[in-house]
Amino acid sequence: MASIFAARKASYAQNFTSSLADRPAAADASDDETYEITDRTVDESTNRVNETPELLHHLQNDSSILTLAIGGKLLYAGTQDGEIVVWSLASFELVQRIQAHTRAVLSLFLSADGRLLFSSAGDAIVNVWCTNSLQRLYHVYSTYDVGDVFSVAYSAQFETVYLGAQNTSIQWCSLKDQTARRTPNPDNHPDRRNHRFFDSLDRGGSSTPRAQNTRAGNHEGEILEIDEAHMMHYAHFGYVYCMLMVHGVSRVVDSDEDFLISGGGDGTIKIWKLFHDQNQGLKEVATLGEDDAESVLSLAIDGSFLYSSKLEGVIELWDLDTKQKLRVIKGHKGDVTTLQMGWGFLWSAGSTGFARKYSTVQYGKYQDTTSFSQKYHCVNRWKAHEGRILASAVTNYNDQQLYITGANDNSVSVWNITGCNSGRYDKPQLADNQLIKSLAEFVSFKTISSRPDHAEDCRRGASFLRALFKKYGAQTEMLNTDNHHNPVVYAKFKGTSTTSGNRKKILFYGHYDVVTADNKQGKWIVDPFEMRGINGYLYGRGVTDNKGPILAALYGIVDLVHEKELESDITFLIEGEEESGSRGFKDAVRRHKDLIGEIDYIILACSYWLDDDVPCLTYGLRGVLHATVKVDSNHPDVHSGVDGSFMMDEPLSDLTSILAKLKGRHNRIQIPGFYDHILPLTAAEEARYDDITETLIRRNPENGPPGTLKASLMARWREPNLTIHRYKVSGPDGSLVSAHASAAISLRLVPNQEVDDVIKQLTNFLRDAFAQLDTHNRLTITIDNQADAWLGDPDNEIFQTLEKAIMDVWGPIGETRRSSVPGPKQQIKKLPSPKMSPSLKPTPATTTTLTNGSDHTSLAATPHEMLSESPDPSSPVDGTNGARRGRKPLYIREGGSISSIRFLEKEFGAPAAHLPCGQASDCAHLDNERLRVSNLYKSREIFRRVFRELPRK
Repeated sequence: MASIFAARKASYAQNFTSSLADRPAAADASDDETYEITDRTVDESTNRVNETPELLHHLQNDSSILTLAIGGKLLYAGTQDGEIVVWSLASFELVQRIQAHTRAVLSLFLSADGRLLFSSAGDAIVNVWCTNSLQRLYHVYSTYDVGDVFSVAYSAQFETVYLGAQNTSIQWCSLKDQTARRTPNPDNHPDRRNHRFFDSLDRGGSSTPRAQNTRAGNHEGEILEIDEAHMMHYAHFGYVYCMLMVHGVSRVVDSDEDFLISGGGDGTIKIWKLFHDQNQGLKEVATLGEDDAESVLSLAIDGSFLYSSKLEGVIELWDLDTKQKLRVIKGHKGDVTTLQMGWGFLWSAGSTGFARKYSTVQYGKYQDTTSFSQKYHCVNRWKAHEGRILASAVTNYNDQQLYITGANDNSVSVWNITGCNSGRYDKPQLADNQLIKSLAEFVSFKTISSRPDHAEDCRRGASFLRALFKKYGAQTEMLNTDNHHNPVVYAKFKGTSTTSGNRKKILFYGHYDVVTADNKQGKWIVDPFEMRGINGYLYGRGVTDNKGPILAALYGIVDLVHEKELESDITFLIEGEEESGSRGFKDAVRRHKDLIGEIDYIILACSYWLDDDVPCLTYGLRGVLHATVKVDSNHPDVHSGVDGSFMMDEPLSDLTSILAKLKGRHNRIQIPGFYDHILPLTAAEEARYDDITETLIRRNPENGPPGTLKASLMARWREPNLTIHRYKVSGPDGSLVSAHASAAISLRLVPNQEVDDVIKQLTNFLRDAFAQLDTHNRLTITIDNQADAWLGDPDNEIFQTLEKAIMDVWGPIGETRRSSVPGPKQQIKKLPSPKMSPSLKPTPATTTTLTNGSDHTSLAATPHEMLSESPDPSSPVDGTNGARRGRKPLYIREGGSISSIRFLEKEFGAPAAHLPCGQASDCAHLDNERLRVSNLYKSREIFRRVFRELPRK
């Protein structure tokens, strides 16, 4: 059983009701300048009191978030389950999940140099962690029964850790004087001591033996037992809820010394002078407030001014020099559980789930006498969580100002508050932030090409994209198509004048249209057209297919233009009908071929990795032939009982009969000559399959055996297939003989199978089969859509340039499977074993099996060692600056089809290469389509390198 998360702090994670009625603003006359701020208080200069800041990302967990800390690239969260969860601030990916304590983690403290992380918990333990390795260095406990350790702080100057406990004491332990340390007695460890409640004797004088504790990392780190003399008994007459370690902000203590501030359940704040002599430890030098049992829950410092939060919405302001209370602010309806000072503003949050931002410019280092006010102004107030906010943190990261909140709704919210210095939310155009912002706006356009009612949305989406290209300096045009199909967006970036004589010309192809996203059944976890970041992924229709990759390529060029390193001409052709057969695209390209000009290379990014871990390059796609086969009768729909007989030729029976002849045993297509022109397997190609198979099985042995996996991949990529998609009949449901029956079929073709030849073979085969039926019905075959197969050359210069960029940007690829950094409660699902069937054929590998059943609940995950060895996902990094090169990407083929790629190769006489940007579990065309933030950033950097390096080949 978890610890009794003591008094007030316990109540935040449990059910309770704390509500205050709105009150009018109090009069300004008061000895201690007491002011009350209601929901109606507004900063007149902004008038944005209820405006919600931008939710940059949302992180989900399985238990309450009780405490937060930020260091460098990482965000640390302590949870009710005793875990420390570590996320990357660059990509919001899960880095590590540590079972740090056996009970709730109540406090996290990061040393000033960022090298040590201190955690305290309800198990009466303080652990000290190395932030580089996330290994435990020290395991600290008291010989006293201190109960929950609510707060922890560390002084680098005194090399001492201080803990505030439930038994009202403050204790300390030196991390430097090894010779003076007492030898730990295992019997003194909290895990070995009897619990006053759980280990009490029954009436017979016996107790139930406790199970042996299996504390995570039990053998890691040095065990430190706090000396009995190193304790300040009754530091407060209440639990020691919070502590701050400060330096040089008050005349109460020498300016060159660290000192400790503590807040307790008795309602007082105490200032403690620290000593190198461990036996002296600390000394109380000042007490702020009265022993009124109104618990001090959180502290925040602003120069020599101290803010403290209390019950029922109270925030107090203290002058540490004079030890006077300057103000009492009444702003929240519930308990104020967490405070932060940042960029001249006070940030508060509490038990109602609301967060607030207050102007404080009249005090501290941000003071501005020109804007002095006798009232605190609530600049913003917003609903940040559905539960009680228990923790917060502020930081500057990647030129963004972030306010981060954690709550008992099992989540962390990252708020982008950049630009708050002015009290407004006018943000600068930040590199990565602007990419995400542009993508969110792009996704908001419902560019569904298959739905005529979204024709205007498609046009608006195309206009947005054109305006974005134009904003960054491209020459743009709308290439209209015949029959009122969606336009093609043309944009051209010209290289630097120094390379005008020998510029290479690169064409990037993509599509801005998307498939439908019906959320009537509520399967999406977000609105499909309101992109949202969750657990390291961006969710929204089109985010991975194909809007995210398009903008990654665009912003890669923006980087080169900014660096004055764009040496080639880059032309974008972004069509709006790819999901509907690329209607009108070929005619538009041919009509404007003079405008487009000559092309040397073609790049597209319309597919995905083979699994969720290993970057890939796609060098082959199957072609496709979509057809509708119809059988019609001379009779209308008739009743099967009244008019049905063996003399009646039924269209559905005829259709079923001829379609059944298309495939034989083991799904072998029965069309004569269908397999004659398939290219033989070369040694080089087989070696690529062997590399893929070996890599996937090494990362996940469940993908084996090797022979079966290899055969499955070859069947998907280099073998043709025929699929019957659906049947349609005339008339209502009932006992009818339908006058009309039709079926939609498709054939996936491979290189060297000419589409026109297959059309003739298919048509002749079906007509011959139909003729053998000797039926009165009529057969009609309609070709709905067709696309050539494509096979690239993995050894050419464009693929080799892409390969080098991938190796440099992605760095080393770990050999452990993705589940080594699991999401909440191990989200990777074990697929059910199939039932035995008479068939002896092996079960084919699918995207679902290769991604271990990943779904929308999965977390993006990066092992901690990768974070230190590879470049920051959001930062351009050259392979020459010390970043380790990774393994080669997997060269794969795809079973799907893209109708335009082979056409563009033929039309411009240029080779094409295909860079998959997303992971196999991105759910393109499905519910909860997503793209990992890290993949978006790294794709941008890969495009930047390729657009820079390819012209130099």
